[in-house]
Amino acid sequence: MKRSVALLLSAALSAALLTALPAQAGERLDQIVKTQTLRVGTPGDYRPFAMKEGDGFAGLDIDIVRKMAEVYGWKVEFVRTSWKALAGDLKANKFDVAVGGITRSPARALIADFLPAYAPFGKVALVNVKNKDRFKSLDDLNQPDVRVIKNPGGTNEAFVLQNLTKAQVSTHDKNYEIPGLIAEGKGDVMITENAEAKLYAKKDPRLYAAFLDHPLTPVNFMGFLMPTDDADYTRVMNYLWDLLDRRGELKTLEAKWIE
Repeated sequence: MKRSVALLLSAALSAALLTALPAQAGERLDQIVKTQTLRVGTPGDYRPFAMKEGDGFAGLDIDIVRKMAEVYGWKVEFVRTSWKALAGDLKANKFDVAVGGITRSPARALIADFLPAYAPFGKVALVNVKNKDRFKSLDDLNQPDVRVIKNPGGTNEAFVLQNLTKAQVSTHDKNYEIPGLIAEGKGDVMITENAEAKLYAKKDPRLYAAFLDHPLTPVNFMGFLMPTDDADYTRVMNYLWDLLDRRGELKTLEAKWIE
């Protein structure tokens, strides 16, 4: 009788332990743990979030993702992508997370996941300082004699194509070069977010950030873009983000990069 009770207790204990143990990690998380490497995709052309500088990258998102990886001792391997190729490269498993000032948009939410929102913003216009009094409304931007330069693939391009249908619109592949073209008078308007517009206007007195007080769009947020193929990986990444948030490190880094 005692033997039977002991066996029953042993079986019950084993079942409880099995229930308490976590399920085996998904393939993506397994690979990251095995290689001790987190692959991070970025266009690397959007200050102050991620910018290619020399042999590496710098910016708010770069600092955040490195802090996240440090918790587990993971190396960070940066993979260069473009705004146009971003979604396709994520789907093709070229990286584990994408960063660099990525807007949390309804279209992207249909095909990928996001870490929690940060860096609230609205769409504004970066213009030549000579035109600071010329552009007071969206209608002022949407005129046949207004030259708009856009970068392909992102939400800024989507805004231009939807709202500036009467303007002269051209495309320039290197986002970070567009402010210089506006400053030189080779274009009139660059649609971007308030953080980037403020940064370039501060750096170059020939530029002016219009609509900062009253953005052209409702408030939106940035987010790290992630695949949806591994719930364990998503859980761990959310844990890391929450950890940095509770420690106050996210606010410290935002203060460093976004004024």
